[in-house]
Amino acid sequence: MEEKRPQPQESLAHRHQHSVESIITLLEWLVVAFILALMFMTFAMQAFQIPTGSMAETLRGKHYRIRCIRCGHAFDVGNDAVSYGRPQCPNCDYIEPGYALGPVNNGDRIFVLKSIYQFFPPQRWDVVVFKNPANPLDNYIKRLIALPGETVELVNGDVFINGKVARKPASVQKELWMPIFLQDYQPLEAVEHFNELVLQGQDGNNKTWKSAFENEPNSLWQLDDMTVFTLNEKTGTPHTMVYASDNPNDFRASYGYNESAGYPFKPIVSDLMVSFYAKCDVPDGTVGASLEKYGVHYSAQVEFDGAMVFTKTVGGQTTQLRPPMLSGGIETGRFEKFEFANVDQLLVFRWGEKRFTYDLSKDAGFKPVNGHYEKPPTVRLFASGPTEIRHIGLYRDTFYMGEELISLRATKENPFTLNKDEFFVCGDNSNNSLDGRFWSTPGISNNEPPYRVGVVPRDYMMGKAVMVYWSQAFRPAGDLPSMIPNLDNLKVISGGSEREY
Repeated sequence: MEEKRPQPQESLAHRHQHSVESIITLLEWLVVAFILALMFMTFAMQAFQIPTGSMAETLRGKHYRIRCIRCGHAFDVGNDAVSYGRPQCPNCDYIEPGYALGPVNNGDRIFVLKSIYQFFPPQRWDVVVFKNPANPLDNYIKRLIALPGETVELVNGDVFINGKVARKPASVQKELWMPIFLQDYQPLEAVEHFNELVLQGQDGNNKTWKSAFENEPNSLWQLDDMTVFTLNEKTGTPHTMVYASDNPNDFRASYGYNESAGYPFKPIVSDLMVSFYAKCDVPDGTVGASLEKYGVHYSAQVEFDGAMVFTKTVGGQTTQLRPPMLSGGIETGRFEKFEFANVDQLLVFRWGEKRFTYDLSKDAGFKPVNGHYEKPPTVRLFASGPTEIRHIGLYRDTFYMGEELISLRATKENPFTLNKDEFFVCGDNSNNSLDGRFWSTPGISNNEPPYRVGVVPRDYMMGKAVMVYWSQAFRPAGDLPSMIPNLDNLKVISGGSEREY
């Protein structure tokens, strides 16, 4: 029997009906996707753009990306900072010419996890988004410093909670280290070229370049190759080099992101970290570093016969802070990373994967200085036996300013106690952040009375910043907008954690 074929009119009608059904199905999916996206933005996560530099260098508002003309170190400068002075390289202190500025970059774009604080309590050191208490139509972003029921003080750059120093988690601390000197960045042209410009008066804003380290008397480090320092002595006598920069602002609480004119007026920072890669060729050799704080020289050294040691030197008298940590696996003849930090009243010494600590707050001889301490700290590196040191990095901790900026609250003289459902926040760019230290207007409340001055009420906490998803995108051509993602700048935003530095 012959199969009946559909008439052309029937086939056309069938195809038309199928097309209509497909469009309706697509519209249904789009509506569902829109509803899900709306629910996700309302209850789960939302995107924000950073408007200012109050959280730099962690998060940046509109800024310029500059590569130092002299040493090649790349750093960021706030869009508003260039109006007050020329940018200054945080590594070599070179004051950049105007042509070093490239196109302006928009503020970082971040994801904020909303509603998280309805299920989990906020943690100290979280980066939080909240409504400005004095104007709830504005959203602010800062770092959470103190929690309900706590008394907060900012003293000599450290955060004190209920009279004890609050130590930053490992991930936060690593994010807040700021470079003072990076050995890997040396002059891009011959040193003589830059020095000649200075000596001839063609560059009156800068000084001549010189090595950042020099030998102490009777020490024999070979420092001519500025990227690798070598000691060839085999007598077992320690040889010491000292950081000898001629820039008086190296240890001040200055930020490359901010205008450079105010650097000389910032306080001295003595919470420091030095790191480098070292190799010693004999089992009885040693490698170490010394960081000064309040006139006391704290040292950490590795002995290649299998020990890690802490000492302190006061008035020429050296004592051991704790028994050495005996450890196997300290090998000669291979490079290993050495890292020594004095931060938040804690000494932290790392040799490769090994970690050795000492709590200075438990040292009976530790005496924090109240008020300004204007003597720059001394930094030394030392070794005995044939040794090579390279990739030196010297860093300072962020400095939370209290009385140094005439803070209205949370200082040694004016501690600030939080009530129930009250939080205290500060910007990482402590020099240039309008935050809980300086607010002078009571918060607007739906109920009477208004919120207390200086606090973020729990009702105004919007969420936790968790990720930078777009930052310093590339331009495909000079006149086109930035549209190519810069994958190197995508990062998780560090917050509260139980993991110690």
